Amino acid sequence: MIIIYVLLGLIVLLLLMAALMPKEYNIERSIVIKKPVAETMGKISDLNHYSTWNPWQQSDPSAKSTITGVPATPGHRYAWEGKKVGVGSLTLNSMDASHIHFDLEFLKPWKAKAKDNWHFEPWGDGDETKITWQNSGGLPWPMARLMGPMIQKNLGHQFEQGLSNLKKMVEGA
Repeated sequence: MIIIYVLLGLIVLLLLMAALMPKEYNIERSIVIKKPVAETMGKISDLNHYSTWNPWQQSDPSAKSTITGVPATPGHRYAWEGKKVGVGSLTLNSMDASHIHFDLEFLKPWKAKAKDNWHFEPWGDGDETKITWQNSGGLPWPMARLMGPMIQKNLGHQFEQGLSNLKKMVEGA
């Protein structure tokens, strides 16, 4: 009987911990690329390049993807389905001279929505661009909140790798 009380106590403790943890996450990383703003924005706003630099998509080469809409216009969409990456989509929401905003939606392994935002600013002599990639979203209770610190750490590494891949792709072009 003591074992049951201990297990119940642990479950209650975990649920309380989850209730106290942040409800949202925010990841942000930056890099400087030796190409002008228009050229770097063009690689992000055209989702035909997405799987070339994004490490998350590269982690599941057998995943199926579908790209719809016109690049650099609202509604341009990259949808995926794979064993490792699950099911989801990235849709261009809006853009201006220095920002691109995407809506990110995961359907499997769990439902979640996030904002994927990009900021581009001229850097150095103007032939360089400082790119800041920012992603934020909710952490559903209880499991995602308990996994929040691990999610933040893993996403941070993926962003660093993605920006490095993007730099190689854009500068090598």
